[in-house]
Amino acid sequence: MKKPNSVEEYIEDNEHFAKELTLLRNILNSTEVEENIKWNAPVYSVDGKNVIGLGAFKNHFGIWFFNGVFLKDKHNLLLNAQENKTKALRQMRFESFDQIDKNIVLAYIKEVIENQKLGKEIKPSKTTKKDIIIPVELQNELNSNSVLLDAFKLLTLSKQREYCEYIDTAKRDATKQTRLEKIKPMILKNIGLNDKYKNC
Repeated sequence: MKKPNSVEEYIEDNEHFAKELTLLRNILNSTEVEENIKWNAPVYSVDGKNVIGLGAFKNHFGIWFFNGVFLKDKHNLLLNAQENKTKALRQMRFESFDQIDKNIVLAYIKEVIENQKLGKEIKPSKTTKKDIIIPVELQNELNSNSVLLDAFKLLTLSKQREYCEYIDTAKRDATKQTRLEKIKPMILKNIGLNDKYKNC
């Protein structure tokens, strides 16, 4: 998929859900969020913090709440893409235009904005040998690419950890994106980040 330069271009590239994405975008832009393109998809921030992502795939589209774990989810609409792995990110998935209830979606968006202002977010904790915290940037990529997700699950825990730390230690969003693009083909080939050094 080519890298979109704008949200309009992203919607054009996903024309099978263009009407649906436009509606969700309009709901988002009716609030105070700031719209950007990050990780090849629309991302919405508050006070410089990423709070919501918008995305479309082959059979569904939806909204991603970066700290959705704090949402009350009165309507039971949120999904955790990877149970026991994804701690904060939650998805609101749709398969058709008719499933979108504008008032309900807006209520969830307003709640997540308020939570962000209150500082409700999961901070990366020190990991034990068993725990692997997948950075949001990598998690988004795994959520949107089932082939990559399957390949990532096949990696040993140490290889998964290396990739997560590699993304997490980048300070700038642009660096994270560059590193993400670099590691995707390696993950698909079941190669660890530092394998070439280990085999010397």
